[in-house]
Formats: sequence, C-alpha cells, structure tokens
Amino acid sequence: MRPGAKHPTSAMPAKPCRTRSLIHISATLAHSGKNEFSGLSVSGVFPVQIDQYATANFRISSSALITFLTISFLITWGLIGIYVVAPELASASFGEISGSHPFFFVATWSPAIAAFAVLLLYSGTTVIRPFLSRILIWRSSVGWAAFILLFLPLVFVAGSLIKGGPVLAPLPPEGVGPVVALLFMMLMLGPIEEFGWRGVMQPLLQRHMAPIWAGLLIGATWGFWHLPAFFLSSTVYADWSFMPFFIGNVTLAVLVTPIFNGAHGSLLWPMLFHWQLINPFWPDAQPWDTIILVAVAVVVVCWNRKAMFTREGAVVEVVPQGQAEVTGPAE
Repeated sequence: MRPGAKHPTSAMPAKPCRTRSLIHISATLAHSGKNEFSGLSVSGVFPVQIDQYATANFRISSSALITFLTISFLITWGLIGIYVVAPELASASFGEISGSHPFFFVATWSPAIAAFAVLLLYSGTTVIRPFLSRILIWRSSVGWAAFILLFLPLVFVAGSLIKGGPVLAPLPPEGVGPVVALLFMMLMLGPIEEFGWRGVMQPLLQRHMAPIWAGLLIGATWGFWHLPAFFLSSTVYADWSFMPFFIGNVTLAVLVTPIFNGAHGSLLWPMLFHWQLINPFWPDAQPWDTIILVAVAVVVVCWNRKAMFTREGAVVEVVPQGQAEVTGPAE
C-alpha cells in the first residue's frame, strides 16, 4: 500500500431453507432500487416453491462486521506481532521477514481471508460464487475509469517532478523484466485486500451511515491495520512516517467510495485502483502524492456530495443480486 485506498438487517432465520424441487434450480434475485432482495424468479423443468428463508440466507448480517474485523486484525497483528515482540526468536523459527515472506502475504491477505470466513460462517458455501461475481462487474462511468487508469499515474508523476524526481521509477540493471514480474506479484497483494474492505466492510457500514462516513471509517481502520508493519526494519514501511501514511489511507478510502457505489458494488475497479497505488513503474512521489490526492478528494466529495452524504444508491449488500444456486430436499 503506497501512502498518499440502509437498512438494518433482518435476523438470521432459525428455520432451514426449503424448496419443493428434486433438482438444482437457478434462482435469479430480482433487482430493486434499494439494493435489497425483493423477489425471486425461478426457471426449471418442474414447479418449485421457494419461501422467504431461501432469500434470507443470502443476506449477511450487519453483526458480521465484528467478526470480519476480529479475524483481519488477529491474523495481521498476530503474524507481524511475533516479529515485533520477539524478532530474534521469530527470525530463527520462521526466517527473516520481508515483502516476499509467506507470513507477509498471509498478513496482507487477512481482510480477504476474513471476508470469506464471514461468508462461510453466516451463509455457507452457496454465496461464494455470487460474491466472486462482483469481480466481473465491469460497467462504470468513463470518468471513473479514466481517473483510475490515467489520472492516478499522473498524480505520481507530478508529485515526483515537483520534488525533482524522475517521470518513472528507475529500472534495475536487469532491465524491465523484473519490474513487470513485480507488477504482477503486486496484483496478488494489495488488490486482494479489497475482498474485505470493499467486499464486506463497505456494504455493511453503508446500511447504517452515509458513504462519506463509511469511507472515512474504513480508511482509518485500513491505516491502523497497517501499524505493526511500521515496526519492521526489514520492510519498506520502516522508511515511512505513519501519520502521512494514515492520512493517505483515509484519503484513498474516501476516493474509492464513489467509484465503488457508482459501479454498483464492483470489486474490479477498487482492485484496479489499489493496483495503481502500488505499481512499481510509478516513481516515489511522497509527500506530494498525498497532498495532491487530499485536494482531489475534497473536490470529488463536493462534486458528488449528494451521493456521498446520503445513502440513496449506496451498495448495502455483500452478496449481490444475481444468480445463486439453491438446493433443497423434497418435502
């Protein structure tokens, strides 16, 4: 991570999901303006009945947020904390920590691990496929696509030039090959976090608060979650100051919020946003990248103030309306 990215839920039913079908059926959850499951249409060979309990099982309870945060912090702070509290013992037992150490990957993936744990705990395996389908939601406004693909790189270039740096990060002696390899390795690090931050935390928070407050809270949580890494001398975080990084995280979380809601809960665009932030081709632009992005965030919030300060149009479901597989025994 580069420093500078509505309704109360109903109780989970105690009664099991039932159908009258002897086969797997495809159930399409009808779209509603309030982003809630409003109906069900069924296609199949035999008549089937799906009651309210079938649809209720696809909604993740707001209480899942506590579970999500607990798992995320336990994994990251637990793994990294070993090296902070007992560095010699940890290094002797598990090897020197670095950006390529397996512990570092697992610690980075903890929001995603927590997200899938929440899905399994609260709704079972049925919701995994529709949840993952959010990666395939590619429709977004041309403006937001240009912001991610064109404007963000220009922020890093401008920040670098302001402080007398290069247009692009210097290539190593081995040439462009290792940088391309690093670029794709980065794709498997930061962007995977978005399964948790935008996949679970953002929709659950937006049930109870306007997107601007959800973005600020996620950004603060996101920054605080990184804190143990700043005590590791063997990672890049050791060379950074925490407070500018924290401000950067809050700013980025606010910026990605209207992108996320505007793309109807897509995980593709937040992942691309996150990937741009850690793209190794972009030059070091600190602190100017943060300064520029804070100014941009103010403009974005003002320009989108209706969408940011009201819950109208905010994504509030972890599992999107789409196709979900329902299986049940005959009655």
